[in-house]
Amino acid sequence: MDDSRQIQLPLVWLITAVGVTIYGMIQIFTYLAHAGAQEATPPLNFTAAQVWTIAAFYGAWVIPALLALIERRVAHWASLILGGILVVLTTLAGVFDGIRDGGHLVVLVLLAVTLPGAAATALSWRRLRAA
Repeated sequence: MDDSRQIQLPLVWLITAVGVTIYGMIQIFTYLAHAGAQEATPPLNFTAAQVWTIAAFYGAWVIPALLALIERRVAHWASLILGGILVVLTTLAGVFDGIRDGGHLVVLVLLAVTLPGAAATALSWRRLRAA
């Protein structure tokens, strides 16, 4: 496999990770805007374990891209499975948040996470079949 095709899959997974980050920022801003409009901003009290869990979840988005760089079949399977799970979980959470906080979040999660995540999953599957 030539270099440009080899880097294509990790790049698509990284684009999905950037989309997740953008979605997360806009989701937080939307929450704060709604809370500010109500004039009584509820406190965001997170425990240390919750902060670490959130950081681990967003940090895990880099793992499918790193696994896609490894030229072993088990790494390709792990990239496909982990990336697919992350895409599904983020899409479901985004749709739930969009129903609660505004329809623009549903559109955003579909465009920024689900669309590139589906492309990355399809490319991962194509690479597995070609191997």
